[in-house]
Amino acid sequence: THTHTHTHTHPPFWLEPPSEKLRKQLEEELKLSGTNLKSHAWYHGCIPWEVSQSLVVNHGDFLIRDSQSSQGDFVLTSRWEQKTLHFLIKKTVVLSSGTYTRVQYCLEGEAFDSLPALVHFYVGSQAVLTRWSGAQIHRPVNRTLPLSYLETTFCTAINLKSCHQRSDGMSGEERVCPRRPNVHLNQDPSTSETDGSSYTELYPGPQSYVDRLQAEDGPLKVEDGNMYLPPVVESVSSFKPSRYQSSLMPKENKPLEVGILRRVKELLAELDPRSAAKHITKADCMVARIRDVTPEVQKRMGVSSGMELLTLPHGQQLRLDLLERFQTMATMFAVDVLGCTGTNEERAGLLHKIIQIAAELKSTMGNMFGFAAVMRALELPQVARLEQTWMTLRQRHTEGAILYEKTLRPFMKSLNEGRESCPLSNTTFPHVLPLLSLLEKSMAGGEGTEPWDMVEVGVDVVMFHLGAARTFAQLGGIYRSNAENKLQGFQEQAEVLELFLTDFQMRLLWGSRGAEEKQALRYAKFDQVLTALSNKLEPPVRTH
Repeated sequence: THTHTHTHTHPPFWLEPPSEKLRKQLEEELKLSGTNLKSHAWYHGCIPWEVSQSLVVNHGDFLIRDSQSSQGDFVLTSRWEQKTLHFLIKKTVVLSSGTYTRVQYCLEGEAFDSLPALVHFYVGSQAVLTRWSGAQIHRPVNRTLPLSYLETTFCTAINLKSCHQRSDGMSGEERVCPRRPNVHLNQDPSTSETDGSSYTELYPGPQSYVDRLQAEDGPLKVEDGNMYLPPVVESVSSFKPSRYQSSLMPKENKPLEVGILRRVKELLAELDPRSAAKHITKADCMVARIRDVTPEVQKRMGVSSGMELLTLPHGQQLRLDLLERFQTMATMFAVDVLGCTGTNEERAGLLHKIIQIAAELKSTMGNMFGFAAVMRALELPQVARLEQTWMTLRQRHTEGAILYEKTLRPFMKSLNEGRESCPLSNTTFPHVLPLLSLLEKSMAGGEGTEPWDMVEVGVDVVMFHLGAARTFAQLGGIYRSNAENKLQGFQEQAEVLELFLTDFQMRLLWGSRGAEEKQALRYAKFDQVLTALSNKLEPPVRTH
């Protein structure tokens, strides 16, 4: 590690370690309303650019300060790839309607209504600050002295310095702040070390007063506006099959218990396809956190919608839960068909109903996740191989067979290949499966259970799905309002909704003990069960 020595006895920016009085002043500032810029610890007021450089030491560190050269504007100082960067944030007044004006803060063409909104956007989304720098901001560097003290200490020094501008009329800040990349970087780290590093050396680091605040006031809340709190990284599934209680099953049950299966079949038989699609969509949107997300959950997630959480590193558990849900939903529908030991006509009738449910999910509900899960059930090899059943479907339910072959299957293929996307005005849950499989490849199920096989697709398709993820992240509000419109006035039946809850499906398929086993083992076992059921219905033809 690099240690620097000071040859001069009195650095230009001399700061005392924070006294008790200064600490109290700082705490008072941080307790102000979140709309007051002083309440945000990442705002350092009018510290000079030399000092700001000495504060951002780790990759991804950032702070915001007043611009010295452009009165009223701000500068975001950050550390990225061992370079200190300074980005000008222009404060502009825009006419919003008639005579009303409002303030906006602009960074490289992106405009925000407040500096906290700008900070939350770039930290939460990990978006790059500018295209040419590629820099992101991860961690705020919090001030450890009150702004009132920083102002009296630095504003005099800055005013003196501004009298001694270089002959070309540029202050030091302007030399590192222009929008052009070639002169943007301060390439020489040694210059900042002699100037302002004592600002960080003469008192304890930021952590000390954060600890102190937490000890005095309990955990800091986001709405206090004190600081950006990192989101909670969930590591446990939201599904708890062993604790699940249901009127449809006893406290403990075996896999595919006959009595429970019979009741499931009865409920599915009585259900019309549109009602089924609504129940599925309600449950899907609940698991994916598209609607009915409480402010507490939003705070934990760090974003407002599950569609944005899906695209972020700490959204892994949600991605895994959705892959689990996809798999169990598809398997339950497959069991409905394969567990029907009656005639081919009965099985063909079930296939027809499942096709109608898929069509309702696609067209009426705009739920591409539910649609993909139901289509997966029909495409499972154990179901697809039932030639007699499919032939009977074509004879008895010709329009259903045509709908499946000519419309639904080609549409599913186009969605997977990125040649088709869902109309925004109708979508409640976009087609996220390729993204889930890309981000959680090793977790996406056992052998042969990939919901979306990446082996067969090109790089352009992969890039399409990664690009689509950005769109999903931004449109959470639209999906929510679409879902609310489509489910408005919908009265679900409690028992029917249970059929489409992942906890219930896991208990039905694997039993109260098996549901807790490792996923890969569960999937492998059930793949064998499905194969046995399928072979029993239509024994494989032996080739001699």
